[in-house]
Parts: sequence; structure tokens; C-alpha cells
Amino acid sequence: MQLEELQSRNGVAPPGVDEENLGHPSEQPPKTPKKLTLIPLIFLIYFEVAGGPYGEEPAVQAAGPLLALLGFLLFPFIWSVPEALITAELSTAFPGNGGFVIWAERAFGPFFGSLMGSWKFLSGVINIAAFPLLCVDYLEKIIHPLESGWPRHISILISTLILSFVNYTGLAIVGWAAVLLGVISLSPFIIMSLIAIPKIQPHRWLSLGQKGVKRDWNLFFNTLFWNLNFWDNVSTLAGEVDKPQKTFPRALLVAVVFTCLAYLVPLFAVIGAVSVDQRDWGSGFHADAAEMIAGKWLKVWIEVGAVLSAIGLFEAQLSSCAYQLEGMANLAILPKLFGSRSKWFNTPWVGILLSTLITIGMSYMDFTDIISSANFLYSLGMLLEFSSFVWLRRKLPEIKRPYRVPLRIPGLVLMCLIPSAFLVVIMVIATKIVYLVSGLMTVGAIGWYFLMKFCRENKVLNYSVAEDEEER
Repeated sequence: MQLEELQSRNGVAPPGVDEENLGHPSEQPPKTPKKLTLIPLIFLIYFEVAGGPYGEEPAVQAAGPLLALLGFLLFPFIWSVPEALITAELSTAFPGNGGFVIWAERAFGPFFGSLMGSWKFLSGVINIAAFPLLCVDYLEKIIHPLESGWPRHISILISTLILSFVNYTGLAIVGWAAVLLGVISLSPFIIMSLIAIPKIQPHRWLSLGQKGVKRDWNLFFNTLFWNLNFWDNVSTLAGEVDKPQKTFPRALLVAVVFTCLAYLVPLFAVIGAVSVDQRDWGSGFHADAAEMIAGKWLKVWIEVGAVLSAIGLFEAQLSSCAYQLEGMANLAILPKLFGSRSKWFNTPWVGILLSTLITIGMSYMDFTDIISSANFLYSLGMLLEFSSFVWLRRKLPEIKRPYRVPLRIPGLVLMCLIPSAFLVVIMVIATKIVYLVSGLMTVGAIGWYFLMKFCRENKVLNYSVAEDEEER
């Protein structure tokens, strides 16, 4: 494959070629938007993945203190580090919006690029739907009418619309907002952990769980997976990053360490400092623990921080979904309309609007089903992503990789096999409703590809790139 062809298919104009002929979604040149720099990118990655210790508590409820601690200690090495390494290599090799969709399309062709895009987009918008729910779950402890009924439904709708509008105003604003949200939402956990030190009894860390409480492996593994995945989501923003070849690897390294510490430090502190019924370790228990350790004032701070964290998570992941659709439009997997950018803010408004509408629809599902469905679809996408990563090393060895995982193909296969085994476990323990939802969405994704292929071949819709299918 020629370098010029690769550049053009990544949205980069080769010498002597007019960029308009590459199928850019915008009719007019953009207004030179501000690029993401290192610090905002670190916090965007942090919010793509975690956003703080909120949501880690069910791991203790499901399997006891020791296994919860071991899970958050070991899982990053099994899952987070390999996924971050893959993201660093492929995002710097293919620095365009679309991320993992580009990787699958380059490795296996447009069908798998489309399937990857569908799986990841659907898992993303399903996952986004959890964050307004988390906001309301914490707010209802302060504002009791939000516990049920129409006040709860209206608050979810309004919060989703307001947060989506903030996303519409631009990625640079979202990036620096993530920095501010991260600092404010993490501060109470740092304070709680310091106050808890004199109260810690280390023997509590070694507890295998309370007698009479049955282990819930489905909840345990899904909690770990949900709290430590989505490292590759930031790849869909690669085209918006300043000097991505240098910035991406540095940001991912700092974000991995930062995220793991943000989970482990409060978990060690709370488990060691408080003794409660294991069944009390549900979502939001950290706020109750803060009251036991320091008082009501810290509980309120953590509850406010939870809302801010959910806002950061929503903004980061909505950005990824929206820019992913733009990348798919650049690859002609989706019609040109999906890559349209706002004249005011130069943001992909169609992607933001579509993601928001689906998120609103999904936000009224049960919270556990939301997490499990997102995890299942994401697992399918990650299996394809691991395969794409290894195959691209063999298929396109000559492509410049500013960051390169220092392993040969056998080592890469081994690196991917361990997290792949975990993905299989996640899918095996899924419930029937998750199988049904994920199966229907996959069938719909396959049908969508052939519908788009028909529309492209018969020129029913306008596409950014007019390439013969065999050349693709």
C-alpha cells in the first residue's frame, strides 16, 4: 500500500492533493480549532476510564475485601496496561478521528471496520447512559423527591441535555473542564484517606468475605471491567490532539498510574477503617464511609464530587462517540452527514445529537443491565481490536509507528491472549437479557453495513470517499 493512499485514507492530504477531494465532512475549512495538549488529554483519558473511585464499591459487596483489593491491584496489569499499550501504538500510527474503527478497517476491510464501529459506538452510548443515573443516585440522598417518579425522569432528561450542550461547545473546553472536575472530585477521597490512617486495622484487608454472603462473580467481574476499561476510547480523538505521536504515549502512561492509585488508595483506606455488613457495600457506599470516618461534611463533599465525576465521564465519553462517527464518515462507512461539523464551535454536531438521543433512550434501563450490555458489546469489539493490532504488525510492517510496543508478533499474541481470556469470561457469565440485547444489536450492525453498502453503491446517499469496494 502506498504512503499517499494511507495518508489520504486517514484524512491527511498527500503532496499535491487538494484536501477537499479526500472527502472531509465539512464543506468549508474549519476555524483552526484549539488542539488538546498533554494535561487536558490525561484527564480526558482518566474520565474515559474511571472518573474516581465512584462505582468500585460493589466489588467488595460481590466478593469480599481481599478479592476486591486483589482485583483492583492485578486487573490493571491483565487488562489496562495491554489496552493502553495497543492504543498508544495504533493511535500514533494512525492519528485520525475514528481510532479503533480505522485499525479494524485497515486490518480486515470495511465490513469489520463497520462492525467494530457499531459495537464500540453502541457500547459507548449505553455506557454514557449510566452517568446521568449515577448523578441522580447521589443527588437523591440530598434531594429526596429524585428517588422515583417523574421528578427522577425529568432530572435525568434535563441533565443529559445540558451536558450534551456543553460537549457541543468544543473539545478544548471539555478538556480543561475535565481537569477542574478531576481535581474537585478526587480531593475528598484524598482527605478521607488521610483521616482514615489512624483508624485502619490491616487485618480487615485479608477478609475473604462475610459468612452467609454468597459471592456474585457476575457483579464482581463486571464491576472491575466497567471501572477499568475504555482506554482505547480516546483514540477516536487522535485527530484533535496536539503532536499526537508524542502526546499520546505520555498521556496514557500517566493516566494508567493515576487511575489505579485513584481506585486503590480510598479502597484500602475505607476497608481498613470501617467495619460494616458486606451487603452495605453498594454503589455510593464511599459517601457513607466518609461520614463514619470524618463526618457529615465529607459525605456531602463526596456526593457532590460524584455528580462532578459523572459529568466528566459523560463529557469525555460523549466526545469519543461523536468523533468516532466523524471518523467513520471519513472512511465512507457512514454517509458524509455524520461527519458534519458545527459552524460555530467546529464540533461534530450530528454525532453529538445522535449519541445524545440514544443515551436518553437507554438511560431508563436498569443500571446493572446497562453495565452488562455495554461490557458485552465492548468485549466483542476488543476481541476484534486485539486481532487487528496483531494483524497490522504483519500486514503493514512498514508503517511508521512513533511509539511501538517492544515485542515481536509471538509476544504480542501472548500479551493479547490473557485479556482475551478475561473477555470470554465476561461474555460467558452474562445474563439472558444481555445476550438478547447484544445479539439483536449485532444483527442490526451487520444489517446496517449491508444497507450502507447498498446506499453507497447506488449513490442513494452522499459519502465522503468514493472508492471502489475492491480497492478498499
